[in-house]
Amino acid sequence: MRTLVVSNFLSVDGVMQGPGGPEEDRSGGFDRGGWMVNYWDDAMRALLGEWNQRAESLLLGRKTYEIFAAHWPYTPKDDPLAAKLNAMPKFVASRTLTKLDWNNSALVQDPVPQGVAKLKQDGNGMMLMFGSGELIRNLLGHDLIDELRLWVFPLVLGKGKRMFDEGVAPAGLTLQEARSFSTGVVLQRYQRAGKPSYGSFLNHNPPQVELERRRRFAAAEA
Repeated sequence: MRTLVVSNFLSVDGVMQGPGGPEEDRSGGFDRGGWMVNYWDDAMRALLGEWNQRAESLLLGRKTYEIFAAHWPYTPKDDPLAAKLNAMPKFVASRTLTKLDWNNSALVQDPVPQGVAKLKQDGNGMMLMFGSGELIRNLLGHDLIDELRLWVFPLVLGKGKRMFDEGVAPAGLTLQEARSFSTGVVLQRYQRAGKPSYGSFLNHNPPQVELERRRRFAAAEA
């Protein structure tokens, strides 16, 4: 069975749009692309390269697929990452694309959640996702993502597409690893843990604290 792993770059305020360059994704008037470029170090490159080499396939949304397909096939063939991405199977979730020009690409069977569930069941190894925010939110709601690898970069962008936008399904997570790098980037790895649980600190107040809280609340309401 395939394991579906998301590996995404985020600003501190959760923006994931256009990390690699100014022209990467200008949709919505986004003019702050290329924000992650100056925060890389050798340890980050080595770790990401290791994960990419271990991956058996890619799962991408339409927009991310188009960005990748416009870049990686035209990268020098001696680039090991380009060689890996160009050769591996690539699955694309899109209702509008009818032709996929990038080598070894195929459309995900519609409806997408059922199509991805079948991909996971029918294959083996790690299936990596990059970008693809809308697809990620869809799959989270169907409990199909096994692991989130979030690279949080030390800057606030204030605008742009966010990975966890309004309306994303609640999900419980378990932290597997937190690792910092020389440029201030923090990698957080989470695995799914069912639904989140809820509670209240008010139930844990000592009796005298709770009495004082109720007295103040009643006075404020009077």
